[in-house]
Amino acid sequence: MIDLTIENNVAEIVLNAPAKLNSLDEEALGGLSRAYDEASAAAAAGTVRALVLRGEGRAFCAGRDISQVKPETDDAVAYLEGLVTPLLQKMAAFPTPTFAAAHGACLGVGLGLLVATDVVYVAENAKLGSPFAKLGATLDSGGHWLFTERLGAHRTLDLIYTAELMTGADAVASGLFSRVMPAEDLLPRTRETAQRVASGATGAFRASKELVAGIRDRRLGLWESISAENVAQGELCRSDDYAEGFTAFQEKRKPVFKG
Repeated sequence: MIDLTIENNVAEIVLNAPAKLNSLDEEALGGLSRAYDEASAAAAAGTVRALVLRGEGRAFCAGRDISQVKPETDDAVAYLEGLVTPLLQKMAAFPTPTFAAAHGACLGVGLGLLVATDVVYVAENAKLGSPFAKLGATLDSGGHWLFTERLGAHRTLDLIYTAELMTGADAVASGLFSRVMPAEDLLPRTRETAQRVASGATGAFRASKELVAGIRDRRLGLWESISAENVAQGELCRSDDYAEGFTAFQEKRKPVFKG
């Protein structure tokens, strides 16, 4: 089950199948995709300016729900290419800042959901890695890219070959994700940060999101990145939030951004 709530300009999407550690079958993936569509429509209408993704229960997401999968008839390409990849692309393109609160198991497709989220905060008890060696399968949902990009080839293959999992503290110390915190603090702090960001200049945040995506996906060099920054700043300088930010600075008051 996938739940969506919108309050104070923050959308919160919840993976709510705790009995199966929020593992995702085709129906759940469809529900998650629809929740992002609904939140995106609200963002376009100006009622959503940040998004939080979390899991209910003991885990964020243990990956694909394989409890009913029959290996002899399974079509992994249909599941991954037809359902998972379009969802991850939709998540990555979400028009406002996105945050994930990750605890417990964050594996397989669950790890992919984190790859497609702007900012990931993890609990100390999080478990991340590649358990696929035990299934005769390989890491998917962007896991190879994430690990190789941030850990290097040797550490990536070590994790894949051994199926050993990293803790949340290990993952943050290795540069995989942003911050680690005690499990009891994870959701309150993620929500507080998302709420604070939602009251900020979200148009400028979107520009930064697109600039970072260009560096990541198209490997923009220094001067190409500077040129793209110049264009983005030129567009922002005609916005109401830009005028408000400069005026508030000059008047020595707190800015009130409208996004």
